[in-house]
Amino acid sequence: MAIYTESLNQDRNAGINCENTASNASRSWIPSDWTAGDDCVRRGKSQSHFDCSPSDSNACFYGQLDIQTLGGAGFASQRTTGDDRSWDVSGYDSIQLDTGEADKKRYTFIIKDKLLQMNPGNGREQSTISYEYDFSISSKMANSNGTFIFIPWKDFKATYRGKEEKEVSALDRKKIKRFSTTMRSFFSDQEGPFPLPIRPIKAVPLPNDPEKNVLGASVDLLKLFGQEQSPRTSSRQPRWLVPILGIVTGCWLFCNTGYPWLMKQSCHLRCRPRLDLLTLFQLPTTL
Repeated sequence: MAIYTESLNQDRNAGINCENTASNASRSWIPSDWTAGDDCVRRGKSQSHFDCSPSDSNACFYGQLDIQTLGGAGFASQRTTGDDRSWDVSGYDSIQLDTGEADKKRYTFIIKDKLLQMNPGNGREQSTISYEYDFSISSKMANSNGTFIFIPWKDFKATYRGKEEKEVSALDRKKIKRFSTTMRSFFSDQEGPFPLPIRPIKAVPLPNDPEKNVLGASVDLLKLFGQEQSPRTSSRQPRWLVPILGIVTGCWLFCNTGYPWLMKQSCHLRCRPRLDLLTLFQLPTTL
């Protein structure tokens, strides 16, 4: 993936830049900046690949997720390389994923702000806190011009070895150490081949028009993106609606209660004199 952020190490940015920076326009994918992190470290058989080129903004994260070898578990991942790298995204509000049409499988975008040395006992990387966000893209949601997914920082979930952690410090956005995209089994929920076409990933401000080309756009967007309506907008909306609702409600009440009551009273008024006259004529008269 090309993740556009402001790199503290500008000569090795992995195609990682910040939005609204003029010098970022020419940056693109660097294949050597990405490597696999599959379940083979746990003797699994899943495989992932990342097909990209410095001359093309389109890339593809794909592979095969195997869950049989590890008894229902399994993962395939592509991540940035190098432990000495760091990115500062503190001046931005969210991560923007720009994807093409994909399968309905669930993917996970992961950020780390801390890396440890390899374990001298087994040569494996030691675990640290990950900040994760799960997403999926169906054919109905996909847009031919790109499907944008905006992920505010608050929507990243802190986990440790796959389990959510509540009592952890906030993501240090000044010193991001790693980005990765992962395909997981989610406890035997999915397996097999997967393709995720992807375009440059960016650290961006919140969009001016979040409802355009956003995955799962809905009435909850204002809450999702942390935006509030201005008093001018919120005060105008209900004024024209209140009188219309009043008129409609009044008509409904009249037709269902008022009109039948009036008809009944009218009938009583018409019938009462006739009954009184008949009674009068039937009574005996006295001289």
